[in-house]
Amino acid sequence: MDKKEFEFILSEGEGQYIEFKEKFGGSFAKEIVAFANASGGRIFLGIDDKKNVKNVQITNKLKSQIQDFANSCDPRIEISLEEFEGILIINVSEGNNKPYSCKEGFYLRVGPNSQKMKRDEIIEIIQSNFQFNFDDCYLRKEEEFSFTKFNDFLKENKLNNFLGDLNLLRSLRLIDKDNKFSNASILLFGNNPQMIFPSCYLECVMFKGKEGADVLDRKRINGTLFEQLKEGMFFLKKNLKVRYEFPDEKRREYYDVPLRALEEALVNSLIHRDYLFRGANITLSIHEDRVEIASPGGFPPGLKKEDFGNISIRRNELIADIFSKTIYVEKIGSGIKRMRKSCSSQGNPLPVFEIDNFFIIKFYFNKKTVEKTVEKTVEKTVEKIIDAIKLNSGVTQSELEKLTGLTRRGVEWNLLRLKEKGIIERVGADKGGTWKVK
Repeated sequence: MDKKEFEFILSEGEGQYIEFKEKFGGSFAKEIVAFANASGGRIFLGIDDKKNVKNVQITNKLKSQIQDFANSCDPRIEISLEEFEGILIINVSEGNNKPYSCKEGFYLRVGPNSQKMKRDEIIEIIQSNFQFNFDDCYLRKEEEFSFTKFNDFLKENKLNNFLGDLNLLRSLRLIDKDNKFSNASILLFGNNPQMIFPSCYLECVMFKGKEGADVLDRKRINGTLFEQLKEGMFFLKKNLKVRYEFPDEKRREYYDVPLRALEEALVNSLIHRDYLFRGANITLSIHEDRVEIASPGGFPPGLKKEDFGNISIRRNELIADIFSKTIYVEKIGSGIKRMRKSCSSQGNPLPVFEIDNFFIIKFYFNKKTVEKTVEKTVEKTVEKIIDAIKLNSGVTQSELEKLTGLTRRGVEWNLLRLKEKGIIERVGADKGGTWKVK
């Protein structure tokens, strides 16, 4: 541990692999157990929850007490102690003999929290343990990794890089001590992740009607998980209807489904999908009455239906830890609640979850909201469209999009309605023709 690494850890705060403790106390054993049952981590004794350095008096007695806590766990947990400027660092490796417990019970590290679990749930996790090791499998080469994308990520999220690229990647556990890159590092910052993981892409489709028979728009999105997220949200914004309100002289947008809920669902699918599920990808589909997001992999081992929405188990800890440093993840384990709250606040039905081999989330539109959207859009845009045609019979659809602020499909819908009502007509071919106000 040097000063630069310590300052970086202090600036980042607690997370999947870091725990701060101001004083030595009775909860120490559960923190050790939680790290051993997950992927390991470090406890910094002498720092409070607000990242204030308090220091502790490091004595042989204190070290012996901490070692006794580790020895009293069942089975015994191997730890190592390290001192740094009045801070005692307890290094806990991932255990080879899971599950571990202390007198308080079984614990698992989930983000910045040590979560209590039942023994049978821990056993289920261990029985399918390889699923939890996919993202921290260190087999990838440096040339498969993009340092440019990584540094762009640091700048975008205002993260310091005074350690240097390799040391920072090692601190984040994206590479190991031998500089081998993890699967997670390629999914997050790879040059071409789909060359290594062909099924790890996002398929976006817009259907006509409710059944999904006729395709109106389709796009396959490759790239890193962050690139898939951004492009997926762009597809939603482009194809969903939106209405505008001005409650406080400030424009507010209301989409068919709250974008915050959709973003939460898409982030959830990228973080928690089963990347060992071959031949399947994440799909985002827009129907006449709903948006669906389907991700390969059902409940993670250890999570039961009755626990859904209350207990969080992260299938891919490294990926989740990196996402937790972004604006996309506000609080680990509360995503389902935020989806429901966003939908409820806009008057939409609560999202519907279907979980089997796939994790499917369905967001249904608010019919009243949609009808109101259509009415308001017509009222505000009909006059603009008619005036534009009167001024220029050859006005293009792109010009009408800019004039009205609608999407391409919004303009098409309004032109079709005006034609059906006999207010306007098309003279000549679709290309090269003109409009006429009757």
